[in-house]
Amino acid sequence: MNLKVSKEAAEWYKNEMGLEQGDYVQYYVQLYGGIPTAHPNYSLGVSIGKAENIAIKDVVEGITFYFNSDDAWFLEEFDMEVVF
Repeated sequence: MNLKVSKEAAEWYKNEMGLEQGDYVQYYVQLYGGIPTAHPNYSLGVSIGKAENIAIKDVVEGITFYFNSDDAWFLEEFDMEVVF
């Protein structure tokens, strides 16, 4: 159960979302049917902001990418690598 964000992906997020050093990017689980994934009927959303209950994180290029404890189950048996 790991989260790894590549330097190139972090740079893309910074450019596309106007992020600065010290910002937080949250991955969260949302219900979305029709896409065959490891968790049928679920997909990931992305938002900017810090939650109090960070469970899994990776800090790259000064940005913290994370899942909170409510959504950590999504990676329970998996590793997630974000690449560009």
